[in-house]
Amino acid sequence: MQNIPRDKAKKFALDWRDEAQLNVRPGESFEIETWDAASGYFKSAADKAVPANRPGFDRTPVMANPLGGPVFVAGAERGDTLVVHIEDILVADYSWIAIGPQRGPLGQSTRWPELSAEYTTKILRHTPGASGTMRDGTVHFNDRISWPVTPFVGTLGTAPDREVCTSFDGQGEWGGNLDIRDVAPGNKIFLPVHHAGARFYLGDVHASQGDTEFTGTAAETCATVRLRLELLKKSQVPWMRIEKPDALIAVHAAKPLEVAVQTATFHLMDWLIRDYGFTATDAYLLVSTCPDFRINVYQMCNLAKLNYVAGAEIPKKYLQG
Repeated sequence: MQNIPRDKAKKFALDWRDEAQLNVRPGESFEIETWDAASGYFKSAADKAVPANRPGFDRTPVMANPLGGPVFVAGAERGDTLVVHIEDILVADYSWIAIGPQRGPLGQSTRWPELSAEYTTKILRHTPGASGTMRDGTVHFNDRISWPVTPFVGTLGTAPDREVCTSFDGQGEWGGNLDIRDVAPGNKIFLPVHHAGARFYLGDVHASQGDTEFTGTAAETCATVRLRLELLKKSQVPWMRIEKPDALIAVHAAKPLEVAVQTATFHLMDWLIRDYGFTATDAYLLVSTCPDFRINVYQMCNLAKLNYVAGAEIPKKYLQG
């Protein structure tokens, strides 16, 4: 199986001019060995998020969220849609989260001074499950609190049309740093193709994350991601879409949050109208009356140029008949 090894997965921009790190055929499984968001800097609680100590933080924008890629897909052309099948994510034996002065919504807190007066790094231990691997493993917050490893890919995308976007704060219809917990094994991710070969990038895996990623970091970890890529020829999605086995999710990123929510809902309505035979009227009324219609707020951290990320979700059972 072809792979991008971790020592090669250190791209910090999605750049349409990059040479391919991998060439694959549609449907071919391959692997990318990813770094955590800080390229291995955080190994213990003694490693603080002091910008002056972090490699790449002397640059603007900072060098964070390293990616593997680009992966060139045979036959991919401008105007196609790339379908990303996440087959497996195997995380490392620990993850980290870091807070401190000027970081996140409480980085200047007077209510809780400890949050803004000093840097704090927490290492979350992972233990394997019955399979002997982290596929069914556990994240240990402390000796009392734990939860299942629920990994997802935080940053992925195709090369943007004309611009070069960083892996730290780049976001758009093509993907980017969106931190969507549904970019997970068993789900399909739809991305527009703007360049020949698609030029796909991936990195920034999380072992788990709460909605909004409130502090600005989650359970950041290294991982090995197995995936395959397929093409929808001469059909391009307007923005990232996600298909779960039992639901559809349309995504958008914007500020303020209500713009992200409204536009994601518009994207979902368009999906229902174009692909599932809904009239505009029925799609509009469905999202306002269906008790299982959901808005997911995946990322809402006040960090750099990042927009807020929302997903409008509808179960597939309402699309039948």
